[in-house]
Amino acid sequence: MELIKWEPFKEIDRFFDDRFLPSFPRIGFDTAVDIYEENSNVVAKMSLPAVKAEDLDVTIEEDAITISGKREEEKETEKKDYYSKEIRRGSFSRRVSLPRSVDASKAQADYKEGMLTVTMPSVKGKGSKSIKVTVKK
Repeated sequence: MELIKWEPFKEIDRFFDDRFLPSFPRIGFDTAVDIYEENSNVVAKMSLPAVKAEDLDVTIEEDAITISGKREEEKETEKKDYYSKEIRRGSFSRRVSLPRSVDASKAQADYKEGMLTVTMPSVKGKGSKSIKVTVKK
């Protein structure tokens, strides 16, 4: 029989590992964000179906982007007998650290077909302090 060395710190890591803890996608909005660099810009993309552009709020601070908004609640009628109700309504907010400094004053946010794309020019040194970005349809 082979002996296996017990490593308590690995057990703690395993406890907090996504594969060990169940994921809870049904608890709230799927606020997944893709962050990548393209043509000297830092780009953040977020899929937000059924959210109106005027209900989105994008703020860029020195080292982070915050995307928040709301999806309106559908009025329930007694004619519907739900078997499952997983589409979430209400407000959401997601704050993500940026990988490098950006010029927030030159950031652009476009929202088309449920996809929010925020393009932020990267800069050397410290970026601008804080700015609210207008979302274009």
